Amino acid sequence: MRHLVIPALFLAFVFLQSRIGSPAAPEPGLQEATTVDVPPSAAPNIHYPSNKSPLAVSPLVKLPIGAVEPSGWLMAQLQLMRDGFTGRLAELSRFLGADSGWITLKGKGWEEMPYWLKGYGDLGYILKDAAIRRATEQWLVRAFASQARDGYFGPVDNRAARDLWPNMVMLAAMQSFYEATGDRRVLSLMSRYFQFEFHLAAEDLLPESWQKLRGGENLESVYWLYNRTGERFLLDLARKLFARTSDWTSPILTPARDKDGVESSFYHGVNIAMGFRQPGVYFQQVRDRTYLEAVERNYRQVMDRYGRQPGGMFGADENIRPGKEDPRQGAETCTMVEFMASFESLLKITGDAVWADRAEEVAFNSLPASMTPDLKGLHYLTAPNLISCDSTGEHDFQNSGTLVSFDPWSYRCCQHNVAFGWPYFAEHLWMATADNGLAAVLYAPSTVKAKVADGTEVAVSEETFYPFDDQIQLTVSCDRPVDFPLYLRLPGWAAKVRVLLNGRPLEGEFRGGRYAVLRRTWRHGDQVRLEFAPAIEVVGWPSVRGAVSVRRGPLWYALKIGENWRRYGGTDAWPAYEILPTTAWNYGLLLKGQGSVPAIRVSARQTPPYQPFTPDGAPIVLKAMARRVPGWTEEGRMAGLVPPSPAAGEGSVEEVELVPMGCARLRISTFPVVKD
Repeated sequence: MRHLVIPALFLAFVFLQSRIGSPAAPEPGLQEATTVDVPPSAAPNIHYPSNKSPLAVSPLVKLPIGAVEPSGWLMAQLQLMRDGFTGRLAELSRFLGADSGWITLKGKGWEEMPYWLKGYGDLGYILKDAAIRRATEQWLVRAFASQARDGYFGPVDNRAARDLWPNMVMLAAMQSFYEATGDRRVLSLMSRYFQFEFHLAAEDLLPESWQKLRGGENLESVYWLYNRTGERFLLDLARKLFARTSDWTSPILTPARDKDGVESSFYHGVNIAMGFRQPGVYFQQVRDRTYLEAVERNYRQVMDRYGRQPGGMFGADENIRPGKEDPRQGAETCTMVEFMASFESLLKITGDAVWADRAEEVAFNSLPASMTPDLKGLHYLTAPNLISCDSTGEHDFQNSGTLVSFDPWSYRCCQHNVAFGWPYFAEHLWMATADNGLAAVLYAPSTVKAKVADGTEVAVSEETFYPFDDQIQLTVSCDRPVDFPLYLRLPGWAAKVRVLLNGRPLEGEFRGGRYAVLRRTWRHGDQVRLEFAPAIEVVGWPSVRGAVSVRRGPLWYALKIGENWRRYGGTDAWPAYEILPTTAWNYGLLLKGQGSVPAIRVSARQTPPYQPFTPDGAPIVLKAMARRVPGWTEEGRMAGLVPPSPAAGEGSVEEVELVPMGCARLRISTFPVVKD
């Protein structure tokens, strides 16, 4: 008998292949693994309301509220909101009392209550909180009952002032209520109200002020109703609303507008964040891509001049101001959540993954630091370079008074409007696609339940600590095999993404800025894993005197500054705090390492705690080589302008800690470069 001798090296190779799989070996049942720039939009999704003809087909479709259930750190933010000032704002806000115009219908009930309600209600629907849902319905029932015979609803003083802006915000709350409950009173009220708008004389439709600049909000609600009722007059109303809204198709940062009393409001931060998407909304009806180009042009125009800073925001305190373009200029908390909402809207309309990148950048880096970790206080302005959150008002901002201390009482618009930031973000983690599939578009721990293919319901659980983690694990649950496409957004910062299906790496060029598409007959228990390899990047700002910022994947980093929390007002239950620095902040970075130690490195990782957005709870900490810059000093409680690089550093080289921007209420995130 001849003995077959198999070399040990070959046996080892076979064993390894059996354990790790081979990219060349196709996964059973996988039909196709490709990448696309945007999901296709040849025909509308058959399971969820999306654009009816003649509107352009929606490549991504928002799922009903409740279809996406957040977990992990994102669920913690929602629970903290419920227990913090958002959930208990009726105890704090003078605009939610018995004399509110939205209760009496006699006084002026402006934007504050609807701002809060549209987030408060969504919070209750996501958390399945019966008390919040009841309170939301009580407010809405009053609004339903207020509708006049001609279709107008709401406080009569608003009508006398020809001001439709508060109603635009209330319509958003009603739309969420309908999505959560199916209550047809919403459709009836909106149809009658839009008939009222349709028959207004042109000079009475969006005549001035916020409503004229923010008419895109009204336009979106008109399309929302059209997609559910198909009433043709709504398309005619949409044309009127677009014509009567301020012109967001032209470049917005122009001297002519700066001199114009009304149009100078284009410089207002919240108006920009909310209004710039309006041509993109109207694109759905006219299908002219020059409207989408106008959206991107105006976004870039603002960001290239006033957004030369990390965190996804631009300096506007309350307006953008020529000459005030450095990273110590803050952004309103209102502007953050409105910017995120615009990005989420444009993501649905275009399918372009860049809007998801932009939403995540604000959500992870700017929004968390606008509030105290327990979400019981907030401040008006948050800046990338902010060295004192004091109550003195000694800052070079446009408005006077305390703007950066943390207080549950004082910040009128932001106090109410911040309510929808995290709930809307959670609702948009997953979307349906036009070809009856599913898309993971924003990443956070969650589970989605949705109809795909012929109507089969599937669930996909997402296990991850992203943005603090480098991988995402998806697990499919279904009662029977079902064939549908799964779209996975590949973040724009990711040079390369490794995609594994049931443990087997898939072949393909999976790079950032696109979608990986897995077309397959999915079975219960199938798993997909995304593995990122984020590099530490030093991003230069040539127009900010050669300054630099540090980024790793979706997170920007800031110097960890010691914090002294000092109560200066409020009550024991609802305190107001200043945060003052206890350690030096005026460091410049060295960009060359010392010996075997790199200039910037990951120094610590930990599992994210319940609230990861604190300096000590930071899940990923970097260490950077730095040196003090004595010439960089405080100017009226603010960090001075970033010195030109290379800056004159003094003293010994130190290794300083950098934490994610969202973890740091005090922070330096734009640094000068110093020599060795």
